[in-house]
Amino acid sequence: MSLQEKITALRTTALNQLEKITDEKALNDFRVSVLGKKGQLTEILKGMKDLSNDERPKIGALANDFRDEITGLLEIKKTELVAAVIAEKLANETLDVTLPGKKVAKGNRHILTQTTEEIEDIFLGMGYQIVDGYEVETDFYNFERMNLPKDHPARDMQDTFYITPEILLRTHTSPVQARTMDAHDFTKGPLKMISPGRVYRRDTDDATHSHQFHQIEGLVIDENIAMSDLKGTLDTLVKKMFGAERKIRLRPSYFPFTEPSVEADISCFKCGGTGCNVCKWTGWIEILGSGMVHPNVLEMSGIDSTKYSGFAFGLGQERIAMLRYGINDIRGFYLGDARLSEQFG
Repeated sequence: MSLQEKITALRTTALNQLEKITDEKALNDFRVSVLGKKGQLTEILKGMKDLSNDERPKIGALANDFRDEITGLLEIKKTELVAAVIAEKLANETLDVTLPGKKVAKGNRHILTQTTEEIEDIFLGMGYQIVDGYEVETDFYNFERMNLPKDHPARDMQDTFYITPEILLRTHTSPVQARTMDAHDFTKGPLKMISPGRVYRRDTDDATHSHQFHQIEGLVIDENIAMSDLKGTLDTLVKKMFGAERKIRLRPSYFPFTEPSVEADISCFKCGGTGCNVCKWTGWIEILGSGMVHPNVLEMSGIDSTKYSGFAFGLGQERIAMLRYGINDIRGFYLGDARLSEQFG
């Protein structure tokens, strides 16, 4: 039998076999057996070495035509088999694959985190540094370095959780300021810092109080720092957080670590200062405490209070967020309910 006859016979056999194939594995096995390196066509073409120079091009062209034809039919057959498998699955499928997919829920930063980061950005823009500190502190740094010696009556307002008589959970982030004052070299420039973090006080949990909450305290120390610098700083913070139309006022107050001390109020963002239920009909909302750093606090860090002065302030992220977004229960921040943060994405 000539090579031409063998190729023709192989074509006839291959077409018959291809017609009967019903799965992809059998189709791949067929391709290898007919067109593979050790397949039937390769075996037939080994006989070309015995052909004359005139016959070889004819047999080569015939073999190429056969290979192209079978390759094309294999692609068509594979497409048909894949379609048949999909059709079978769909016929037995109870799920409607034409329905749109479910929306994947995206995470969102907690509203307190968002508030903290926004306040940090404001102060970074004013040249402040952000300093973290310990949540477990010593009585010395938490109270005594803040001009609150042992048995001082003002300690009652900041009763906290004690681990030992001298180790406690901090009641404010002021210890971070004290430690930073100890380490700062004023010959290289002023100290401008904020210290955000979680603080603890033994308090009754209700809609506006919690035994733990978040606080950001700020501190600036340099030569010739005055109350006007404090008011300008707080005015910038308030306008960026609550709107350019907000006004600020300072009221005399008392804090052991500042002298003089003031409470800062902002004009009510709901009524604009005319009086409403939010501001308790006063037109003003208390927002934070502040004042000029007490000379005793400066001197305890080795800072000459006759040369240097400074101001300090402290605000709670929870209070800022509650006022800004109309949240009426502080406990909602700590329940882990994603629906709270989803409102402020």
